[in-house]
Amino acid sequence: MARVEPLHALHYDPAVAGPLQDLAAPPYDVIDPEQRAELAARSPHNAVLIDLPQDPDGGDRYAHAAALVEQWRAEGALVQDDEPALWAIVQDYTGPDGRTLTRNGFFARVRVEDYGPGTIRPHERTHPGPKEDRLRLTRATRANLSPIFSLYSDPELTAWRALEPATRSGAPFGEVTEADGTRNRLWRVADPATIATVQAAMADAELLIADGHHRYETARVYADEIGGEGAHRYVLMCLVALQDEGLTVFPTHRLVTDLKGDDEKIEALTATLRDTFEIELLESPDDLVPPGEGDGTIQMGYMDSHFKRPFRLTLKDQAIADEALADMPEPYRRLDTAVLEALVLTGPLGLSEDDISHLNGLGYARSFHEARELVDSGAFDAGFYLRGIPVSQIQEIAAAGVNMPPKSTYFFPKVPTGLLFNPLSDPE
Repeated sequence: MARVEPLHALHYDPAVAGPLQDLAAPPYDVIDPEQRAELAARSPHNAVLIDLPQDPDGGDRYAHAAALVEQWRAEGALVQDDEPALWAIVQDYTGPDGRTLTRNGFFARVRVEDYGPGTIRPHERTHPGPKEDRLRLTRATRANLSPIFSLYSDPELTAWRALEPATRSGAPFGEVTEADGTRNRLWRVADPATIATVQAAMADAELLIADGHHRYETARVYADEIGGEGAHRYVLMCLVALQDEGLTVFPTHRLVTDLKGDDEKIEALTATLRDTFEIELLESPDDLVPPGEGDGTIQMGYMDSHFKRPFRLTLKDQAIADEALADMPEPYRRLDTAVLEALVLTGPLGLSEDDISHLNGLGYARSFHEARELVDSGAFDAGFYLRGIPVSQIQEIAAAGVNMPPKSTYFFPKVPTGLLFNPLSDPE
């Protein structure tokens, strides 16, 4: 079973560092150079300066991040709690589908374990590059700077019900409203009885990593490098119940290049689509994303940048996917992204797993409007427009012991960086 504990958090002191609004940042892997500059200009203590570091003098950026952490601690901008606590987070947001929802969760430290039944499961394949980057940053700063987002089953919402009174009885420790309108509020919960109730509710929990696979695998490598027991055997997580009404999963659309001028590849793609899918011409590109979540029928939208005619593709027979993915478990063979990868991306488009890992000939877009614009503009030659995956299917695939293709899911909203950090050395 996963081991969930309160933590001696390292966090900003608003009296010294200023309001949390000026200090938090999105996860490092969604920040472009322009946004990084804007975040850095908000405050000399903004989390982006250590989570996505750049040494202005051209030196080692990881060493620069470590020096900043030490400097902020010496200034009192960062302080570490003497007593352990859990931290409740409430996120009010409007999703890409226009719905306004609230997602509830809490921060804790979780013991790093090998992936497996009953403890912690991944759900997507990872890339080597980001893991090396995060490992070097962890070695330098000796802290988890950005949380992992994980899910657990709690049908009665016992853990959240124990924490919820703290969110209603006083002002939050801090509040951050993001550019997309997501409002994040954070409360520190140190009451031993509340913590005991949460831990009892989590006693048999199996955790499913929703976002942060690279960070988790980095934590596992780091823990083994240090060896022995101690704070380095734990990692910072934000935990949300699978039954939380605000938990939503959105799709990541696939975009492809290298079609223009390659008649052989275009012919192969056209033949594959005709042979394996029922093809329906849609009235408007606005209808490219199939309605609802995946229901076991393989379905997606398709449009290229030349003709710009929108189509809906529906797999003619599940047996086609079963044959192409014969070595994979049944829930995986009903996954839109897996079938697209097996029948199209690695088929007529000729992409290897390495191409997919390094985005050679492939791109992603998390919003439909962005995906459509990138095809309309000719930045990509064609797009496959996908629908969201039910959480139940994600659980089934993880339980089967296999990982989805990269970027199969888009959990929204993200969990900001900078709300709190997890030191990887024991308190002095």
